[in-house]
Amino acid sequence: MKSARALVIASVMTTMAMTAIEATIVATAMPQIIAELGGLRLYSWVFSVFLLAQTATTVVCGNLADVYGRKPVILASIGIFLLGSVLAGFAWSMPAMICFRLIQGVGAGGMQPVAMTIVADLYPARERGKIQGYLASVWAVSAVIGPVVGGLIIRSVSWAWIFWINIPVGIAAAAGFMLHLQENPHRERRSIDIGGAASFTIAISSLLIALTELGGSRTTEIASAGAVFCIATVAFVLFERRAAHPMVSFALWSHRPIAATNGVGVLASMALMGLTTFLPIYVQIVMQHSPVVAGLALTTVLIGWPTGATLAARLFHRYALRRLLLAGALLQPVGASIFVLLTPQSSPVWAAAGSLIMGFGMGLISVPSLVLIQEIVDWSQRGSVTASNIFSRNLGSTLGATALGAVLNQGLSRSGSVGPVTSDQLRQLLNAKLLTAGDAAIRLALQNALNLTFWAMWLLALGTVLAALLVPHTSAAPADRAPAPVPTPAPAPTPQAD
Repeated sequence: MKSARALVIASVMTTMAMTAIEATIVATAMPQIIAELGGLRLYSWVFSVFLLAQTATTVVCGNLADVYGRKPVILASIGIFLLGSVLAGFAWSMPAMICFRLIQGVGAGGMQPVAMTIVADLYPARERGKIQGYLASVWAVSAVIGPVVGGLIIRSVSWAWIFWINIPVGIAAAAGFMLHLQENPHRERRSIDIGGAASFTIAISSLLIALTELGGSRTTEIASAGAVFCIATVAFVLFERRAAHPMVSFALWSHRPIAATNGVGVLASMALMGLTTFLPIYVQIVMQHSPVVAGLALTTVLIGWPTGATLAARLFHRYALRRLLLAGALLQPVGASIFVLLTPQSSPVWAAAGSLIMGFGMGLISVPSLVLIQEIVDWSQRGSVTASNIFSRNLGSTLGATALGAVLNQGLSRSGSVGPVTSDQLRQLLNAKLLTAGDAAIRLALQNALNLTFWAMWLLALGTVLAALLVPHTSAAPADRAPAPVPTPAPAPTPQAD
């Protein structure tokens, strides 16, 4: 691939910024959107449906990039994302908004993995780490400026511009790819596993719906989603066993370096989701600090992550990727230990320190893990393994929110004399200026439940270390050596074999 690399990377960073800023900028505008469109009960689905579609289509788009090339898939993904953005700005009701956010999510599911695959195609491993560090910084900066930009838009113009601001940015990114990304036209042509892609998307979507609703009162919806997941999973396995070129190669995904590295991503994302979800509650209610202090305690994650990623990018050509991956994994239980030891009297500085350590560890994990699995496959599988890594992190975040939320609910349901703690009681406690005896009891129950949750987070962080130890020493090829071979899937059975 011969390209004007700097201009292509500018387009990659622009594409990643659109995806990264989406959650925070939309969250800022949601009160105004709800006030105009109504449908408060559907509030969470504006975010859930985006993440659901993004996660479900990530693997499919990664595979398509291996078949048709990166350029057509990234341009199609940007086009779908912009279509969803335009329609979301014209949304007339919350169901319509959710539908258009689904379209946005489908586009985002292709933008992120294919953009990172393009980086792997353009740069050898020795140079790629620096670019991955830049991309990590894009995520951190986008998370910080998202609420600011969202607030300015809401103050000055209609909330629709929260979505329409993507249009000039997306057009600029697409133009950069069209003008400057040149791909090798000599690619292996192979059939598309449509049945596998459809059944995989249905299976993952139904699983995420069931996980999202788990713990609520909609037992019928959860059971229905679970049943669809089981049926779609069986169909997916049957399709993949018979496909000449399966959407998800079991031989590829189960290859030890890839499986272990993606396992690290799942567990680390689960632990980090516990941090981002429950630390603000602990700081505000248990430690009785302001939302600003809680936000600052959590924001250090955004300092540690890009710092760790940048450091890993500078070091991995001197040290083995596995060593950096293991170092990042070891930092996860170290940071989680601080949260286990927190008390109402603890300084929020300790909470910020734990966030910084876990964020730094995640940065050390993210870059080496991605480069490691990209280096052990050839061009025709690089999009698939890149998508598998991103999919693992997204799935880990969903599983983490569900599992740790279940631990918290279990702790609150066994809160002793005060009985099960409800969300209304927590909301009143959050807004109370003076604590009554009853409030103090609820606060103590929440403290105990959150402490139990932090212990579960620590166990997940420890599991990250164990998964990192399973990554073999010989899995990553140095920059000056040929990549290690990866098993190819067995040929599909012929009709006579049936």
